[in-house]
Amino acid sequence: MSECVTIWTYDWVPEGPRGFVRDIRLRWACEEAGFDYSVRTVPFDDRGPAHLARQPFGQVPFLSDGELEIFESGAGLLHLARKSEKLMPRDPVGEAQTLQWTVSALNSMEMVTVPWWFLEVTGAQENGLSGWLKSRLDHLESVLKEREWLAADRFTVADLLMADVLRVARVRSFGDRPATESYVTRIMERPSFKKARADQMAHFAAADDMRPQP
Repeated sequence: MSECVTIWTYDWVPEGPRGFVRDIRLRWACEEAGFDYSVRTVPFDDRGPAHLARQPFGQVPFLSDGELEIFESGAGLLHLARKSEKLMPRDPVGEAQTLQWTVSALNSMEMVTVPWWFLEVTGAQENGLSGWLKSRLDHLESVLKEREWLAADRFTVADLLMADVLRVARVRSFGDRPATESYVTRIMERPSFKKARADQMAHFAAADDMRPQP
């Protein structure tokens, strides 16, 4: 890489989301690939025109790489994966497998885990998505019983994203799924994830001192 990637995140978030804000995915991918990167911020409290011009929904992350600017964590991950064989193999079969599982982490799993989580944290009396999420987890358990990794017989960006999605789902709360639990635990033990999470937590904690006191 000729230029340093810049990852954009919020300047601060409340304690609850820390460790889960999705810039962690891009930090983690850069750590895995050995890319130089920097982290810059946009205001959490004032998502104005400059932010919306780069991320039309007022979210994070987005990244800059030379003249390229990309929003959505999935798009950013695929961009980084194209730059490093550590994240995605170059043979057509391995690449196709990685792409399909990366998309499935977003479309088949995260589209269920995030609204399920939202209902849980808002204290809904009945979470009607629990059955749907249980079904998706059952299907994934069947896959992971047969393989260590999702694609290409090795760690790829698909595993990075799927494990990050599954962190939210609290797999054990839906019953014993040993293959999935082992998969998530193994990936969360990777030094690159631990560093990315620690860096994000420190980033937001440091911003506490800059916040106006109530």
